[in-house]
Amino acid sequence: MVYTLQLEDAEATQDLGARLGAFASQGSVLALSGELGAGKTTLAQGLGRALEVPGPVTSPTFQLLFVHEGRMPMFHADLYRLGDESELVELGFDELLGQQGVSVVEWAERFPEILPEDHLEARLLYQGEARVIELRAHGPRSRTWLRQALGRD
Repeated sequence: MVYTLQLEDAEATQDLGARLGAFASQGSVLALSGELGAGKTTLAQGLGRALEVPGPVTSPTFQLLFVHEGRMPMFHADLYRLGDESELVELGFDELLGQQGVSVVEWAERFPEILPEDHLEARLLYQGEARVIELRAHGPRSRTWLRQALGRD
């Protein structure tokens, strides 16, 4: 199942993230891809808002992983500067992914092998001034998550 949505601005991107966050459950994994500035962190900010994360949600580019406490923990990883998969193993991220809280992985396309079989993929693209997001559910749990978030249940 693939849904393509137009996102007119950053607020629309955050709102979509908030809808996803509202229906996320323990172990949900959101894999984000797209060019620099496409809106990956903006989507994560909306998700964090729905998960009641206090404080700002920023890109963990230089730290690789932030853990945000909220009504459920949000594990926010950025794989852009990652040299190889062993760095993720050192952080223990592979053990958290899909097991605890909600995991948000920016630049997930760099290491797709770390993603659990059941995850939600979000690909952000530029289309003129607006952005387009392609949402693809991989597995039954993510299909349910996506349908609920989009009100297509």
